[in-house]
Amino acid sequence: MQQSETALQRALEARLASVLGGRVAVSDVEPVSMGASKSIWRFRATPSSGAPLDLVLRADPVENQKPASMAIEAAVLRAAYDQQVPVPEVLDAGDGSEGLGTPYVIMAAVVGETLPQRILRDPETTKRAADLAHELGAAIGGIHRISPGIPGLERIDDVADFEKQYRAGPPSPAMELAWRWLHANRPTAHPSTVVHGDFRHGNIIVADGRLAAVLDWELCHVGDPLEDLGWVTTKAWRFGAPRPVGGFGEVDDLLDGYASVAGWRPAIKDVLWWSIYGSVRWGIMCRRQAARHLDGDEQSLELALIGRRFAENEHDVLVGLGLSDPLPAAAGAGSPEPKPTMFGAPTVDDLLDAAIHQLSVSREYRDRLLISALNVVRREQQLTDRLHDRLDESLAKAGVGSETELAAAIRSGVQITGAVVEAVRTGVQSRLAVWNPKYLGYPAPDDGFRVGREEAFS
Repeated sequence: MQQSETALQRALEARLASVLGGRVAVSDVEPVSMGASKSIWRFRATPSSGAPLDLVLRADPVENQKPASMAIEAAVLRAAYDQQVPVPEVLDAGDGSEGLGTPYVIMAAVVGETLPQRILRDPETTKRAADLAHELGAAIGGIHRISPGIPGLERIDDVADFEKQYRAGPPSPAMELAWRWLHANRPTAHPSTVVHGDFRHGNIIVADGRLAAVLDWELCHVGDPLEDLGWVTTKAWRFGAPRPVGGFGEVDDLLDGYASVAGWRPAIKDVLWWSIYGSVRWGIMCRRQAARHLDGDEQSLELALIGRRFAENEHDVLVGLGLSDPLPAAAGAGSPEPKPTMFGAPTVDDLLDAAIHQLSVSREYRDRLLISALNVVRREQQLTDRLHDRLDESLAKAGVGSETELAAAIRSGVQITGAVVEAVRTGVQSRLAVWNPKYLGYPAPDDGFRVGREEAFS
């Protein structure tokens, strides 16, 4: 939304005067997010008679207006509110012709935390973990009770859609294993419901260990209800913590909460299927975001780095299928040895050290991205030869010459032997050794919420 805070303030005052039926003073206008998808502003509205209201404006950027999508989002939010799902109450919504210039929703502000790391560190989350997981399940159950007849809400076969996207890109042996298992073990489809589509950390507000609100409904659609339950238990959304539900909770508590509202309790094995699919889905989404940078549509270091996160999802698939276990980060590559160089000192490592040190004094998000990128460059130039040698050796034992050949063999139905699994695992661990070594050590849940090694491809 490209207008000054003063102009926005005046537009909000005019619109809210019409909505609330009297003069309204708007103050404390503050941008929260100014992305390519949505712009978000916090502000306070004080009616001439009545208490001040803390509100949030969620609006389309002027150059990327989607009035139909915003109208659906507002309608779903109102329907969720009616189903007693914890969501911000919608005060107003429109297509921009009301004076704001772009499609928007104005809703009540909700106090709480959205950053997953802070939620997981909060002692109240630990103390109320079972109750919080139950509340998440109950909220999802409420979402699935919304009438799917909201005008414009699409019915989507999420799995077919994302497999089509995957097949259009380069093959991955780990993802080929995942698709092969997913096709062989897909649970019976459940009656379609309204699905949030992105129910996870980052899109929920937690306050004092309680679910305060569910946010970001732009991926809402009609589909299989287990999609939401699988997404919130996908390993990426545990942020390094061990419990399957957001890193803090147990699946049984999530499903108890769901059953208390939805009236039925899905089988854990079916939720696990959707959770493993969630790792595949997030990997494809990472590639899709990186493509925006690589295709030149949006030059962004952040998007470029997200592309390397594909390896995290490859690893999560193997862990979910019981084909890999967490291991110390150093085991992914070993300690690098200094390479002799004709260029003398300062070496490339010296220059990277100096650049990282220079950036480390800053707290800017941009500089943290630069540090991440420089560390990836350092590890790749240090470890490439060793990792290639290790991968070539494991591929040879599996009887193929490249990971592309390995992926093709898995897709064609080759027997999944120990040598095949080891070759897949070696490639994934090598990529993570460069991209994010600590990810190799993130724990798997110890409550059985993954496929047994002997079951995956028996």
